Amino acid sequence: MSLLKRIGADTTATSPLDKKKGASTSTTESRPSSGRQEVSYRDIKDRVQEKLLETTDGNLKGNDSQNRRQIEEIFNAVLDSEQIVLGRSERAQMIQSIVNDMLGFGPIEVLLSNPDISEIMVNGPKQIYIEQKGRLTLTDVQFHDDEHVLRIIERIVAPLGRRIDESSPMVDARLPDGSRVNAVIRPISLVGPVITIRKFKEETLTIKDLVRFGSISDQMADFLDACVRSRLNIVVSGGTGSGKTTLLNVLSNFIPEGERLITVENAAELQLVQEHVVRLESRPPNVEGKGEISIRDLVINCLRMRPERIIVGECRGGETLDMLQAMNTGHDGSMTTVHANTPKDAVTRIETMCMMAGMDLPQRAIREQIVSAVNLFVQQSRLTDGSRKATAITEVQGMEGDVPLLQDIFVFEQTGLNEKGRIVGNLRPTGARPRFLERFERENIYLPPNIFG
Repeated sequence: MSLLKRIGADTTATSPLDKKKGASTSTTESRPSSGRQEVSYRDIKDRVQEKLLETTDGNLKGNDSQNRRQIEEIFNAVLDSEQIVLGRSERAQMIQSIVNDMLGFGPIEVLLSNPDISEIMVNGPKQIYIEQKGRLTLTDVQFHDDEHVLRIIERIVAPLGRRIDESSPMVDARLPDGSRVNAVIRPISLVGPVITIRKFKEETLTIKDLVRFGSISDQMADFLDACVRSRLNIVVSGGTGSGKTTLLNVLSNFIPEGERLITVENAAELQLVQEHVVRLESRPPNVEGKGEISIRDLVINCLRMRPERIIVGECRGGETLDMLQAMNTGHDGSMTTVHANTPKDAVTRIETMCMMAGMDLPQRAIREQIVSAVNLFVQQSRLTDGSRKATAITEVQGMEGDVPLLQDIFVFEQTGLNEKGRIVGNLRPTGARPRFLERFERENIYLPPNIFG
């Protein structure tokens, strides 16, 4: 029996199956012309979804193109049975919206497909912001209601084995393309379901891209290349959304082939180009609150996996102490990121996170671990105009009494604003020469003599 014969001509009100099977509803309600009555956009979508559930039992088993054709057949049958006349563009727009709701991520699908948008922030069903070229903008895209947003969240987290409900109202996940997702629902969110998506760029950025964007200078790029190849331990510090993970990914591209690399992340984002890479990802607890695999567990375990370099996506707790010990015990060239506003703040934050490991260590012992393990801090900042720059490259030179001694090698110096409100400045060397230059010479790495000013 053909699909259209099974559909029939009955297009009455929305079935309870919509909610039971997880069918979505639209955001915009327009009123196309009808031969017998005015039928809303949402009514048409509800009826298409109802018929789709009846004919497929809620399971679309074909590929995307086959499923789309199936949805279009049902859509055309509903319009014919209701004698609804739509223009070509209006029909195409409505079909695409229905396909997005049934196969994709609903109203935000169009935002996800826009390569110029870097972040999407859903603050309840009626307020969706985007970040584009460093600027926040309110869009006219909307969900229909809280239930509509919840269905999209479920579609994101279900394939990953994650859950979100009143007993567990927060979840971290990622989209198939690697974009990072955080979702928060009631009762802890008072504005309704909130989704924050940090999009993952399909094209991996290179050091040349960062130089072209003005994020770093040519001299800084050459210096960082030499630091990675000579196996210095590097910590990328910066605030939220400053580009730490992007810079860490770029730095990892300098690692020579032939080394065994192990990455540890909460949500797998790093895209290493080397062949010998083992990727580990943490796991949240299950419904019973068991089975959690933390970043610290993974860092401890990866020490038994014969790594030559360990790359941790972000240190935010007790795993920081284990990371420092790894850097101090034969895993030179390891890298990680921390949240901090300056390299000096990064040292303090690392010290605090080491205390979170539960080890009763004196403050001086922790500082000596930091100074011994970390060779270089690279400070990444998101400036007021939305641009992202490496604002400092700082060497850890040792201890001066009980205080770690830091020395800036390169800094960003702001000189003003241009007529478009963009920050103008220089990425320049400070004139200080790092103490680890002999390591470059041992690796036959030679930099231009004037690179440090």
